Amino acid sequence: MVNRLQFYIDGAWVDPVVKKSTPVVNPATEESMYEVALGSKADVDKAVAAARRAFETFSLTSREERVALLEKIIAIYKGRMKEIGAAVSDEMGAPLPMAEKLQAGAGLGHLMSTLDVLKKYEFEETLPASVVVREPVGVVGMITPWNWPLNQIACKVAPALAAGCTMILKPSEFTPTSALIFAEILHEAGVPKGVFNLINGLGPEVGAAMSEHPDIDMISFTGSTRAGIDVAKRAAPTVKRVSQELGGKSPNVILEGADLVKAVTGGVMHMFNNSGQSCNAPSRMIVPAARMKEVAAIAKGVADKTKVGDPRGEGTTIGPVVNRGQWEKIQALINKGIEEGATLVAGGPGLPEGVNKGFYVRPTIFADVKPDMTISREEIFGPVLVIIGAQDESEAVKIANDTPYGLAGYVSAPTIEKAREVGRKIRAGNVNLQGVPNDRTAPFGGYKQSGNGREWGKFGLEEYLEVKAVAGYNAA
Repeated sequence: MVNRLQFYIDGAWVDPVVKKSTPVVNPATEESMYEVALGSKADVDKAVAAARRAFETFSLTSREERVALLEKIIAIYKGRMKEIGAAVSDEMGAPLPMAEKLQAGAGLGHLMSTLDVLKKYEFEETLPASVVVREPVGVVGMITPWNWPLNQIACKVAPALAAGCTMILKPSEFTPTSALIFAEILHEAGVPKGVFNLINGLGPEVGAAMSEHPDIDMISFTGSTRAGIDVAKRAAPTVKRVSQELGGKSPNVILEGADLVKAVTGGVMHMFNNSGQSCNAPSRMIVPAARMKEVAAIAKGVADKTKVGDPRGEGTTIGPVVNRGQWEKIQALINKGIEEGATLVAGGPGLPEGVNKGFYVRPTIFADVKPDMTISREEIFGPVLVIIGAQDESEAVKIANDTPYGLAGYVSAPTIEKAREVGRKIRAGNVNLQGVPNDRTAPFGGYKQSGNGREWGKFGLEEYLEVKAVAGYNAA
């Protein structure tokens, strides 16, 4: 039975300092499933003190000790993937097979990738008169979102453990159970007490207390750009390191001569995956203006085959969005698109046909979208695709980069050479060419208001390391 009314601090399950809780609502039924405890600054102080004590010894552990620890975590995690998938599906609405394979699988993938990096990473480098040593940054505060809960938890916790850091995790209050299971896994694996701590709570309370805390050396935050700005402001007086992965409005550039059916079909399916609740979703499809009608017809065909329904129902493609607030925001933006004159190709406002409860959104596609329209500028975070016409390749690149965000970009072209050429011009931290998915060993992160710092693979590990130059280390 998952313990939702306590926190994991200093190697034990403990009561909150002040008892307070909030209901966790199933987005498919709109019904409360259970209560989860909410923390306060006092709980953060307890967790930080535990992490600070633990850092004195854990920071000195050997590579071999940390390799063995990650191997144990991976073995136990594998045995609980179905349980993790079920929790994610119930709490944020992902279809159960997708939650088990992709949501839970993403966490396992990051654990395994980090283990591979740790086994061969060079923590010391010899220069002519110095040695450069890479050491753990210290106590890390981690704030993670609800849309890919285990992906974001594992790609922070795994490299922090590998680096020798200690940490306090605040998962989203909308998806607490998978994080609590993760805490149980780490406990069973024998993570030393105080190394990993978990406090559930709200951003303005627990998140703010972590961002401001003088004994936290680094904050790793994933969430909205608005919240990320607040975290950075609160962290500034203590000059702690802040690593952020924030919002996106990623362009999907489809050039003349590309395989239109393949590129458009893949782009729409990617956009609708996880009900459009991915920060790197290809939400702006930029196509040759002369092909707009053809593109819209292909896209509509994909939308018409996308089955919105019960996350545990047979054949469901996408489930609901996470909560009422998100649903209402998405509805407002769909209506805004109609008001501003975009062509509604599929979907639209309201619940899908035959549905009378749950936070379900109709798979929606707009064509003839202008770059200055609201739906072209704002991150919608739902299954809503906008299609924008460009007169030529130069204009397509200009539209692609005309955004405050820069998390991801996608390019489909008639040749790989052309895709590479255009991909280099897109100002984003991740660019995918010809439909090839992300590589977990490569860095993930954004330009501009999509954040700073990088996660995944070697680059993710290095976020949690300080660099020390030691002159005279090899002197006689």
